[in-house]
Amino acid sequence: MSMINAALVESFDEPPHFRSIPAPEAAPGQEVVDVLAVGVHRATKGIAAGKHYTSPKKLPALAGADAVVRRADGTLAFIMPMGAGSLAERIAIDPATAIPVPDGTDPALLVATMNPALSSWAALRTRVPFQAGQSVLVHGATGNAGSMAVKVAKHLGAERVIAAGRNRARLDELAAEGADDIVQLAPDQDATAAALAETAAEVDVVLDYVWGPPTELAMQAVLEARTQHTRLLDWVQIGGMGGDTITLSGHAMRSNAFRVLGSGIGAVPMDVMQREFTELVAAIAAGGMAVRPHPFPLDQVETAWAHQDAPGERTVILL
Repeated sequence: MSMINAALVESFDEPPHFRSIPAPEAAPGQEVVDVLAVGVHRATKGIAAGKHYTSPKKLPALAGADAVVRRADGTLAFIMPMGAGSLAERIAIDPATAIPVPDGTDPALLVATMNPALSSWAALRTRVPFQAGQSVLVHGATGNAGSMAVKVAKHLGAERVIAAGRNRARLDELAAEGADDIVQLAPDQDATAAALAETAAEVDVVLDYVWGPPTELAMQAVLEARTQHTRLLDWVQIGGMGGDTITLSGHAMRSNAFRVLGSGIGAVPMDVMQREFTELVAAIAAGGMAVRPHPFPLDQVETAWAHQDAPGERTVILL
């Protein structure tokens, strides 16, 4: 029996382990591909910890939620085998889900960038009627996904992008990287509310990676400061670093053209997401945006799982 190396989730309480497993065989309608690079993202770790809706129901199971692979014809592709795992030297895939990757693309850079870029790309492209020339507030802009949202909004034609977050040093970096304004989310709630009211009152879209009580404060500050209450404001919930729930005033909903909606894999049809994957891959490959990969070999998967990414970098496992 032919064997390959892989990273297996054997317990939700431990990182994946480097193991030898039987090589995959293609079922009807599948093809076997060589895996080149896999991103270690927050979602990837959540799946391996049993905390995600796509977490495996039975263990052991392959770790990994995405990959750049080489197909039999030598071409590269990006895949997201939801619930099936990707961290093995070879895996079997459905060819219909393989997103073409342009020749010459760095596999490590692509898997480092796709996950943090995808949330804001999908929100602006599929969930709201965003148009070039509009303004965007990124609430929670100092994490990897939030920082990338600043770049994505600019890439898609936002005239003004406001980055709001707690880390002042990272906010200053974002200002140098393209953010038009910054707002520090400080412990002083009055100061934070005043800064948001002054800077973000007239935005068209909020990409919210925070939620919880900080979002309650931000919503109240922005809505009360708006001068054009009939101008549509789309508030898109993407992440929940500040909590999973909010209390929302009915008065705020009635007195503004204000919509609250979520953006995630369950909110967008898969055929639409497939199209957006293709366009995002092309944008990253063309140099439109990038997250710096921090590479580890497969046999160091446990070390990779424990690595804390610096701002602007993402752990990647190279095979």
